[in-house]
Amino acid sequence: MKVKIQKISGTVLYVILAITLVILGLFFFGGEDANRIVADPEMSQPAYTDPLIYWIYVLMGITVCVTVLAAIFQFVSNFMDSPKEAVKSLIGIIALVVLLIVSWSMGSGEALVLPGYDGTDNVPFWLKLTDMFLYSIYFMMGALILLIFGFSIRKKFL
Repeated sequence: MKVKIQKISGTVLYVILAITLVILGLFFFGGEDANRIVADPEMSQPAYTDPLIYWIYVLMGITVCVTVLAAIFQFVSNFMDSPKEAVKSLIGIIALVVLLIVSWSMGSGEALVLPGYDGTDNVPFWLKLTDMFLYSIYFMMGALILLIFGFSIRKKFL
């Protein structure tokens, strides 16, 4: 069973890698877009920017779906063995939700002054959402650095 799963996951990995390399090759070597939307004429805009962005969306969506499904599967299997331990495993998810709520409340909804931008995304919802993601990333990176140092110091003394 394990060998079959390893073959399937290895094949999927190589297919994703091949698709990524093709899209990156098109992006870097596929020429420039004739209908350039960048303001500076010295800057180039690759012709295959959209497929690269869409591929990143697909990979991100697959990652989120697999992560959520794996967490649900693990919770259910742990719940069958030990309900108390399964409920303890929800602490991480609850902490993440609290972090997102706090970082959302810290975000600013004040419209940005962007010369030359006439789009519809300079509204409080998107501004607060962007701030939420930025603050969450800052907090998690800080926690990661503290944990790295903390565990290395702990390892020296134990």
